[in-house]
Amino acid sequence: MSKKKVALITGGVGGIGTAISRCLLDDGFTLVANYALAGTEQRWLDSMRDYGCAERAHLAYGDVADYQQMGSMVKQIESDIGPVDVLINCAGITRDSQFRRMQKDDWDAVINVNLNSVFNVTRHVIDGMVERGFGRIVNISSVNGQKGQFGQTNYSAAKAGMLGFTKALAQEVVKKGVTVNAISPGYVNTDLVMSIRTDVRDKILADIPMGRFGKPEEIGKLVSYLVSEHAAYITGATISINGGQYMV
Repeated sequence: MSKKKVALITGGVGGIGTAISRCLLDDGFTLVANYALAGTEQRWLDSMRDYGCAERAHLAYGDVADYQQMGSMVKQIESDIGPVDVLINCAGITRDSQFRRMQKDDWDAVINVNLNSVFNVTRHVIDGMVERGFGRIVNISSVNGQKGQFGQTNYSAAKAGMLGFTKALAQEVVKKGVTVNAISPGYVNTDLVMSIRTDVRDKILADIPMGRFGKPEEIGKLVSYLVSEHAAYITGATISINGGQYMV
């Protein structure tokens, strides 16, 4: 890498976000992990220190569902660290329920954090990327945004919306040196997945042809490639990484 580039990861302190952080640090990026839940940041900082990259690993607090907060956060990053060259939209939550029992608050919460956040953050970095003639945006969607999932109308809708956003924005900035791609992971071995009730988790595993859950670092390495110069000819793509659970 010719110069130190700055990468921002929303939801960066989670299982997949931490794996992405480590991969981008390996690539020489200066890394900023966004978080919104107090108490989660210390474990991430400790893991970065143990990884030997604490000097290039930074935290940025802010609610991705709040447009104004994200604007202030991005301005602070630009002032303290530098312009954002790479954005990974990784923040996400679940509020699962059959649709006929789903509460409006659960619908709104998932749409706001998983989909509206993509606008809220990207809108504040895209102009700078275009002006500088370089940018990489990777949106972390889900296999359930491709195939749907029982009890996840809110989550599936939000993750599917990310895919449409990716294809549309990619067309708008394709001639400006900015690429926009999406990754749709299947079930990955994170604390969130491992907290699923054992019998439900076993049923999910039985439906994965490869016979295992994904590894967080497998997602991280794919992100690493998509933000590299080697992937400059890839834009508007959705790349599935799900052990064969859903093939398109």
